[in-house]
Amino acid sequence: MSFDVPDAFRYLESHEWTTTDDPARIGITDFAQDELGDVVFVELPAVGDEIEAGSAFGVVESIKAVSDLYAPISGEVTAVNEDLFDQPELVNDDPFGDGWMLEVEPSDDAFDDLLSAEAYREQIT
Repeated sequence: MSFDVPDAFRYLESHEWTTTDDPARIGITDFAQDELGDVVFVELPAVGDEIEAGSAFGVVESIKAVSDLYAPISGEVTAVNEDLFDQPELVNDDPFGDGWMLEVEPSDDAFDDLLSAEAYREQIT
């Protein structure tokens, strides 16, 4: 099976993605949502919270499992996708679009240690 892995994004080995914009947008990958199955609940931090790269920032619950979400970058949360609270299935339907989770004001050098799309593709194949 082939999974969508946008070239412009950066990735964590734990299957979270981030844009390199300012603010950066964060979510889980197509591979991750497929592994989880139908997402039924998402727990996210509040606007104004600080997240730290590599640390858990929330939870995604599916019909199969409950999984922690790990921050690909450090920074302050500037927006949360509140649509996910009523429509968690957006994570499955469009993980790189309507299923985004957070927007974060990244700290310095936020993207240096993340996987490129090519490196992430190699990990999941």
